[in-house]
Amino acid sequence: MSRRRSAIKREVLTDAKYKDTIITKFMNKVMYDGKKSTAERIVYGAFDIISDKTKNDPLEFFHNSIDKIKPSLEVRSRRVGGATYQVPVEVRPARAQALAIKWLIESAKKRNEKTMKERIAGELMDAFNNKGNSAKKREDTHKMAEANRAFSHFKW
Repeated sequence: MSRRRSAIKREVLTDAKYKDTIITKFMNKVMYDGKKSTAERIVYGAFDIISDKTKNDPLEFFHNSIDKIKPSLEVRSRRVGGATYQVPVEVRPARAQALAIKWLIESAKKRNEKTMKERIAGELMDAFNNKGNSAKKREDTHKMAEANRAFSHFKW
């Protein structure tokens, strides 16, 4: 961490189809080797699959899925007197969103569907129903924070 000044946050532009910054962040995370058009095709294809299967608005469905995966607590390591404690802390909203997007894409990559569009669509639908690996990751994070609640007085 820099001692001089905090880094300047860059604003993310909205995506072309839905005019939403969160979808742009999601696309940037899906993107591999700078191939943004491929990432756009994957994400928009996943949204088409979602709208076909669920008959819902894919944008609203996406936001609800992300909100259901966002963690509210996490543990941070804190060294006190030679011992390291896992201290539960609240997650900032920007970090919660970033973690949700990261977990969703990681668990989508591990799925068994044929294409990445189907994997992302399946993981979003599972997240909406509080199933899948991304939802499990959130629950595990909350369980870890709950188990270490005794060390919450070490917050800084």
